[in-house]
Amino acid sequence: MERTVVRCAEGHVFTAASFPMQKAERLGPGRLIRCPRCARLRSVVPVVLEKH
Repeated sequence: MERTVVRCAEGHVFTAASFPMQKAERLGPGRLIRCPRCARLRSVVPVVLEKH
């Protein structure tokens, strides 16, 4: 299973084992996932990684 790097609404960056409905563009980029730093359900968006 591929892990996705995400950022929560508080600015914490972490990886998520599953990012529900990642291909569903019409729903927008945000999803609700539990942030391990906040310990709360937060809106998260995927982080765009730069390749050098």
